[in-house]
Amino acid sequence: MSASQFSGPDWDQLFGTAAAQCGYFTTRQAAEAGYSTHLLRKHIHAGRVTRPQRRIYRLVHFPATEHEELVTAWLWSERAGVISHQTALSRHGLSDVLPAVVHVTLPAAWRKRRFRVPPGVVLHYADVAPKDRAWFSAVPITSPRRTLNDCAREGLSPELLRQAARQALRRGLVRKEELGDVEVALEPFGGLAA
Repeated sequence: MSASQFSGPDWDQLFGTAAAQCGYFTTRQAAEAGYSTHLLRKHIHAGRVTRPQRRIYRLVHFPATEHEELVTAWLWSERAGVISHQTALSRHGLSDVLPAVVHVTLPAAWRKRRFRVPPGVVLHYADVAPKDRAWFSAVPITSPRRTLNDCAREGLSPELLRQAARQALRRGLVRKEELGDVEVALEPFGGLAA
């Protein structure tokens, strides 16, 4: 048994974990700080903690975030997922796309797993290299280059894809030669310049 199992719950550890994740933490992270599910229930009844989703908790005195759905989707993925596709496109501010769901890319090996997907989450499977990641608040999202090419492969409408690619080029977030899948997807519609 580790020393933490004898020392009891460590509020500072739990708070530090939650602070780095916009006030949220998982059941596993709580257990690492010495909090059993029974003790978490006591904190819920006392009004110090809420449970917005299965196995995900939030410290109530922490300021609310407008991107709660991103944080909870990332924590649901055991911090292995990356916010991607139209959701990442929107967070990079690259088009007028307003996704009604959160797109998350999980590691390819997760394709064989069985799990309950939270409502409002769409899954994709691929290994996202560190160079293809960026950060939005407390969560990882795909880089602009990766996001644009993912959206092109998934069939985002040509108008939105062209708008997003042009904005990314204009803002210096990508180079034209990095947008191979975008070029292929837009070719039947007059290309990037149309």
